[in-house]
Amino acid sequence: MLSTAQVQLPADSAMVAGAALRTFFNIADVWRLNVEQAMVLLGLDSRSTYFKWKKNPETASLNTDKLERLSYIFGIYKALQILLPKPEAADGWLHKPNQAALFSGQTALQRMLSGRVADLYVVRQYLDAQCGWA
Repeated sequence: MLSTAQVQLPADSAMVAGAALRTFFNIADVWRLNVEQAMVLLGLDSRSTYFKWKKNPETASLNTDKLERLSYIFGIYKALQILLPKPEAADGWLHKPNQAALFSGQTALQRMLSGRVADLYVVRQYLDAQCGWA
């Protein structure tokens, strides 16, 4: 039996993978992430895979773990754009210490960089609640 992380998308999903990764790399630029931080958010261990995907995103094979991570990242980005309409505020929020119980004085980015999908989920859930969606 395959685990969820091993299930691959059909081959015709190259366009979806390409669009998703292009969006991710644009968000990573706006958020001022370095390569290592972007790799952690994507759940990647291989720098060569990271740079291959960045150069040719359509060649990526995204399993459900990667898609789940991307979904949470896109949701976090969207919620920040809604909550903080000024781009510099929205894009800088991840880097500012946060006194909410969820963060305990750390930045949201520090929480997201634990490497666990669950931490992406809780940051998104927190922001969704701030938007009134949860």
